[in-house]
Order: sequence, then C-alpha cells, then structure tokens
Amino acid sequence: MSSLPGPESPSERYRASAERAAEAKTYLGGFIRSLAFELDDFQREACLSLQAGRGVLVAAPTGAGKTIVGEFAIYLALQRGLKAFYTTPIKALSNQKYSELADKYGADRVGLLTGDTSINGDAPVVVMTTEVLRNMLYADSSTLADLGFVVMDEVHYLADRFRGAVWEEVIIHLPSEVQVASLSATVSNAEEFGAWLDTVRGQTDVIVSEHRPVPLWQHVMVGRKIVDLFAGDTTFDEIAPAVGTEVTTASTVAVATGKAATAAVITEGPGFEVNPELLSMARAESQMNFRGRFGHGGRNQRRQRNQHSQRDDAQPAGARSPVRKASRPQVIASLDRQDLLPAITFIFSRAGCDAAVAQCVAAGLWLTTEQEQAVIARRVDEAAQDIPSDDLDVLGFWSWRDGLLRGLAAHHAGMLPTFKEVVEKLFVDGLVKAVFATETLALGVNMPARSVVLEKLDKFNGEAHVNITAGEYTQLTGRAGRRGIDVEGHAVVLWQPGTDPASVAGLASRRTYPLNSSFRPTYNMSINLLAQFGRPRAREILESSFAQFQADRSVVGLAKQVRSREESLAGFGKAMTCHLGDFTEYSRIRRALTDVEKNASKTTSRARKSVTEDSLSRLLPGDVVDVPTGRAPGLAVVLSSDHDSREPRPAVMTLDNQLRRISTQDVEGPLAPITRVRIPKSFNAKVPKSRRDLASSVRNALRENRPPAPPNRNDDFGRAAALPDQEKKIAELRRELRAHPCHGCSEREDHARWSERYWKLRQETDGLVRQIQGRTNTIAKTFDRVCGVLSSYGYLETSDAGVLTISPDGQRLRRIYGEKDLLISQSLRLGALNDLDAAEVAALASVLVYQAKREDRGLRPKMPSISLESAVDIVVHEWSALEDTEEANKLPLTGEPELGLVWPIFKWAKGRHLQDVLSGTDLAAGDFVRWVKQVIDLLDQLAKIPSLDPRVARLCGEAIKLIKRGVVAYSSVA
Repeated sequence: MSSLPGPESPSERYRASAERAAEAKTYLGGFIRSLAFELDDFQREACLSLQAGRGVLVAAPTGAGKTIVGEFAIYLALQRGLKAFYTTPIKALSNQKYSELADKYGADRVGLLTGDTSINGDAPVVVMTTEVLRNMLYADSSTLADLGFVVMDEVHYLADRFRGAVWEEVIIHLPSEVQVASLSATVSNAEEFGAWLDTVRGQTDVIVSEHRPVPLWQHVMVGRKIVDLFAGDTTFDEIAPAVGTEVTTASTVAVATGKAATAAVITEGPGFEVNPELLSMARAESQMNFRGRFGHGGRNQRRQRNQHSQRDDAQPAGARSPVRKASRPQVIASLDRQDLLPAITFIFSRAGCDAAVAQCVAAGLWLTTEQEQAVIARRVDEAAQDIPSDDLDVLGFWSWRDGLLRGLAAHHAGMLPTFKEVVEKLFVDGLVKAVFATETLALGVNMPARSVVLEKLDKFNGEAHVNITAGEYTQLTGRAGRRGIDVEGHAVVLWQPGTDPASVAGLASRRTYPLNSSFRPTYNMSINLLAQFGRPRAREILESSFAQFQADRSVVGLAKQVRSREESLAGFGKAMTCHLGDFTEYSRIRRALTDVEKNASKTTSRARKSVTEDSLSRLLPGDVVDVPTGRAPGLAVVLSSDHDSREPRPAVMTLDNQLRRISTQDVEGPLAPITRVRIPKSFNAKVPKSRRDLASSVRNALRENRPPAPPNRNDDFGRAAALPDQEKKIAELRRELRAHPCHGCSEREDHARWSERYWKLRQETDGLVRQIQGRTNTIAKTFDRVCGVLSSYGYLETSDAGVLTISPDGQRLRRIYGEKDLLISQSLRLGALNDLDAAEVAALASVLVYQAKREDRGLRPKMPSISLESAVDIVVHEWSALEDTEEANKLPLTGEPELGLVWPIFKWAKGRHLQDVLSGTDLAAGDFVRWVKQVIDLLDQLAKIPSLDPRVARLCGEAIKLIKRGVVAYSSVA
C-alpha cells in the first residue's frame, strides 16, 4: 500500500503561494476567477500557451472540456481589445455556440454569420461556419481588421472528403499575427498535425489528453439484461493505450465446432478479458445456427419459425439466437429501471429514429413527471407560436409534441431546425430523457447523456452496409457521461444475432483515429490564389498544405522500403541463377505467356460487358424487356432512354407498377426488347392510374406476341466486335519457351520459384517508386491541371510576357463558392438566367445546389415553364461538356445537376402552402428547409457579384424574398 505524501516544507508552500499570486495577476488568473470550477491540467497548459502568444492544438475526448480553451482565446481577445472568431463545421453548432457566448458576454458583443444568416457581424466576437471565414479571407473582408484569435472547433473535420479542404484553406491564409486555437477529437497522429501547424502558423503547442473526466463503462444489452463487456472493473481510461499505439484483438470464438472459445485478450496493454458470459452466449448462438443449418426440423418447427418471422421484432433471416432481442421500448424501460437515463440511442436511419419514438409512445412509456410535462408544454408552445397553424400538421407537430411530453424525441437532419433546437435544449436541461438520433448528432452538438446506446455496429454509407470504425465508435460513445452531473457514463451495445464480443471489445479499446487531409485545389480556390499571389507563389502555398505535408512525410518511409527491397532483389537474383543460360530472360517469357493468357480471358469478359452496356443504351421508351436479376427482376417497360451516360441506366416500370433504373448489374448479358408498346403523351409516372393503364397495355402486347419495332432491330442487340486474335501470340511464346536453354535445366522449377519471388517483389518495388513519383508535388500538379481547364474556358489569360491574368469571367468565378462553382459560373456566362423570372431563378438555383440520394434519382421531370426548360438544358449540356474536360485532365468530376428540387422550390416561390409543396415528394420538412437555405446562400452570392448583370442580380434578390418565408424564415437564428 503506497504511503501518502508528506506535508509540504515551508519553502515549497511559499513557492506555491508565490506562483498562485503571480498567476492571479495574469489574464489566465482573471479568467479562472470567472469560472465556477478548477481547470484540468491540459486546459491550463493550453491556456498558458495562448497567453504566451503561441498557437495550440488540443486533442481530447468528447466531453473533456476542450471548449474552455476556445473560450479563453475569446477572453484574451476582449481583454486586449482584439476580435475573436469562433468557427464550427455545422450551422447547428454555430447556433448553439452563439447562444452560449451571447448569454455570457451579451448579445451586443457577439455576432453570428452562417451562409444565410447575419447577426451583428461587426461584433468583437463572431461565431461562424468555417466556409464563411474562408470566403472572408478570399474577399479580403474589412471584418478581418483587428482579428487576434481564431478558434477552430472540431478541426478534425478537415478529414471530411467534401468540405475538409476549407479548414486547410483558412489555416494557410489567416494573417500570421492571428493566433489559432485548434480543438480536435482524440486523433492518433496529433503530433503530425501539430508539426504541420507549426510549419504554416509558427510556434504551435500540441496538447493531447486521453483522460475522460467522467469514467466510461462498456456494456452489452443481452435481451433486457445489461452485461459488462469486459471481465472485471474496466473503464475507458484503463483500456486506452498510449496515443498512436496500434491495438489488436485476438478473437478466438469457435464457430460451432465443439472447440472451447477463449476470451479475447487486448494485446499491447494490461490484457483485459472479454466477459466470459458474453463469450458463452456467442458460442451457444453459433452452435444453434450450426444445428439449424445442418440439422432436420419437422413441419411444426418450420411453422413456428414462419410465424416468428412475421413478427416485428423477428431476427434477420438465416440468423437464430438463444436471446430474444429487446424492443426499443423495453430497452428504454430497462435503462430507466437501472437509473441510466437520460440516454441517446444511435440509429443509423431517420425513419428508424421516428419509428422508435412512435413505438415507445404506443407502448405507453412515460418518463416525465407532471411538473416536467408542464414545463415542456410551455416551452414547446412558445417555440411554435410563430408557426402558422396550417403548417403544424404537415410538420408532424402534434406527434412530436406528444413524444416530448413523455420525455421522448428523435433528432436527425430531416427535422425542422426549430424542432431540433427545442429537443437539444430540453435534453440538456434534463426534461427529455430518451433521444433517438442519427450519427450527425455526434458532430459537435453539445448533448451529453448518462448513457449512449448503439443499436447496431454497421451502417449504410450510401452505397453499402459497412461496419463502423473504432474512431466512429469512440465519437458516438463519447457522449456518455455528463461532467459535473454524472459519476460515470455508460456505453451500451445491443446484442444482435451474430454479435462477436471480441469485435465489440476491439472497437471499445482501439484509439486509432488518424487525421488524413482531404485537401485538393478547386476552381474557386485556384483562381483566388492566382488573383492574390500569382502562379509561382500560389504553387508554394498549395505545397504548404497538410495534404502535401503528409505526402512528403510518407515519401521518406516509402524510400526506405524501396532501399530494403532492392537489397532483397539482389539476393533473389543470385538464387535463381542457372548454369545453362539467362534464367531472368526465361522467366520473362513465362510471365509474358501467363499475362497473354489472362488478357485473352479478360478481353472476352470485357467484350461481353461492352455489348451489355451497348444494348442498354439502345433501349427506347416503350420497349418491353425481361430483366433477369437485380432489384426489379421480371418484365418491365422502358420509360426513358439513357444514350449518353458512360454506364447507361434506363428508367423502367415493372408490371407491378414500380419505377426503377436498370444497369449492367441487373442483367447477365445483352438485353433485347421482346415486344413494344406506345407510351401516351399524357402519361405521368407519378399518377397511379397512368401506371396501371400502361401495365395493362404491356400485358396485351405480350398476349398478342406483338414483335418489337422496327423490324430486324433486334439484330443489332448483342452483336460484339471480333476479339483480337491472341492465339497466335500464345503459340509463339510457347515455342520460344521450349526453345530456351533453361527449359531443360533439372533445377528449373527451383529457379522458377525464386524467379516468382523476384518478379513479385520487383512489381511491388516498382509500385512504391511510382507512389513516390506520384506523391511528389501532387497538389501543385493538380493545381496546374485546374489552371489548364480554367485557361481553356477563358477564365485565365496569358499576357505577352507569359504571365497568367484573371479575365472578367474569372473575376466573377472568384465570388462563387460551392462544389459546382465552375458550372455555376458557366451557366451565368451562357445566359441561363437571362430569360427567367424570380421564381424560375430560384428553381434553377436548386439545380446547381441540390444533391439527391442515388436511389432517389428518377426520371427527368417536365419543367414548370418553357423558359426554365431551356435554362435547365443549358446547365445540363454545359455540365456534360465540363465532365468530359475534367475527365481528360484527370480531375475530380463535377456533380451532375439534380432536378428533384425544381418543382418544390418553384411552388414555394409561388407562395404555395407547405403541404402542397411537399406533396408527392420524399422530402422531409427539415430537408426542404435545409436545401432552401442553401439555395438562398447561392442566390445571395450571385446577387453580390460586382460584375453581374444588374437585372440578374435584382432577380436573385427578389428570388430570396420569395422563398425566405414561412418555415424557412422562422427556423430559429439559422
């Protein structure tokens, strides 16, 4: 047992007293006196760095108190008579931080700037999204005067592949005298990121804390029982390895083989074991599934299984478990009984979140007292008092209010911003006890809970179901444990059929969350750099990005690997030496023969795919086809062709009236029409009667064996080009191989084995060399290609002296920010907006902003007017040409214009009711508001372009007034 430290000596007490007295006279001392709590060591260290004039990178777990460092930066700015900007990745977090700082320093000293909202923008403290600050820097805004500090909250967001580059742009372009306080989640390469900050910003201290102020316990809910994940008392801090240490798990759960399963041990640590109870459960489940697959079940057993599969809480097909999974209401009730509320349950689906609330309400759950219900009712009604009563029903207000009164709520991007903010405030105040949320809640919104529940450990990423990463697990469960309220936090994973406790333990114990740059030069970024600095300096600035910094560092490691492999290659070369001749030459012939034989097989496969794609592009509206596989197998009629796409996906309607798109994945070879029908001009795919009538016409055509028209058209389907004659080459190589002296060597196969190793290692080494070449000056090379595209479009001009200058069109592009910046500029240049009225301008702007989910992309709708139809044609045609140019220049492709928001925006601009606007669409009210605000943001950008046609600028302003109304206008501060 360790002894307690002895009493301090008089000299030690005097020194400590002197240090406290000296600190009290500093800015930090004054800041500490304004707080109601003591600073943690990492917070104090970071604040001292800022006070000393250095930048800081603070990496710490969620809920550890990183924002205190940001608040001290604001305090320093105000004390020194300077400005401070507080940047966030999302508007919701900006709104929340604005409210906090306005309460603390007064609304007159705090401002808010987001894409569509401006409140007190000249205040000494301004909260903003990172994009707003980037735009200010490029525009050389007067608001930047006297800026002393910038707080970059959630700076790890720079890894985001869509928006991450903005963070790097800001860090690179901020004036050198501005101190930057970067706040990040715990990342495994904080030192690398800090080293880059030190390079581009000057002296920057890296402060990393793995400690959670509130201990986090890991559990698995098996049925309605909560079981510890680890054997023994093991918290987050105890299983967390040192930063940068790779942690592995040894999973040895047997799969129904009768072998004993042993505990998974986390290596490179103290060796914590997974709870044996969970391992026994996994073993029993695996044995049950083994017997179910290979045993025999009678009719009664099959009937029971069929009945069970029809229930809502049935297990997935093919999976069986000795545990009956708890329903969502049962999970919340279990947490309530064990005093583990409030809780956030992460469900990776908006519909799932809404359904969870409905299920809990239907089960009769009440988590609030009468006094709490009265407070909730008053605050909800206050928040909704400005919402027209006609809108309440379409917004789902009454069911939302009913859930809140019970202490239940959903939280996702499809909700109205006002509703989300009410949920956040009620949850933070302890009035809402159970929130069902998507993962977007983990991106910085301050909503800590006592417990966090994960329904599943996989999610749909837009293309496929993938397992969540250790970094995502840490981000999600980091919400558990409220500092100053809870003694401990709890992370609970629900047991699902097939759950591997060792894998869960691996997620809970691993701290690998590397921060990797997503930076790349865009058209807007490149032209702004050229305008401000010229081409040579612009290339230097881009080469100072974190992306290039990481690439350069990786080159050092790659070069070391190349040297090591070259030494091994020399040894392999000696081992394959043959006394009869040059075995390297013989080996080359063998490899050439193998490659030609493989290529012959691939050529056949490619030809088959090419013919299939060609057949899909030839299909015409009215063709009836038989789709063999995919999401819509069976007979279908083609509604629209897809001639121009690289991967044709014609739209079809199945005979059960479902609208789909078919691709090469849905067919096994060329697809030819089996009959044909005429599609009436009045056909509307959105009208059920039209679909039924068309399906009836198809059935009649099939009964009559009506041939496809025109005659002999089917002869063109499935006709492949002749394959290259590769048999001759194969025969030549075989003769050459047999004639080589080494072919008769008695040790030929031994030499061949060494030769295989040699060529395999040679290929790997050559690949590393190519990587080194590719990573050298990668960002600058991309910048050169971007400049080439801009020059080809006339945005850059070359003077007689060979200097690049910005054309008038290029000056306009400097003020357009967005993923489709060049397409927007080209649309303006070609007059797409010239013949439109204000409502049509708003609708066209949606085409340049909206991003539909892949599965929501359907047929091109008929436009509300002829002029808008012509404008859309200009945009689509220009996008097609731009995509070809980008592909030729090996640049990322600009996203396709999306037409799915045209009608809702047009109707909204025409003053139609919200219910009418959303009718016939899959848009949630919150999604609609979010997209309208992005349209407003774009229109505002266009209206402020100095060189824009005054009439178009006026129309953009009028369009904003038309659509900034109703739910859009009253959706809180942003």
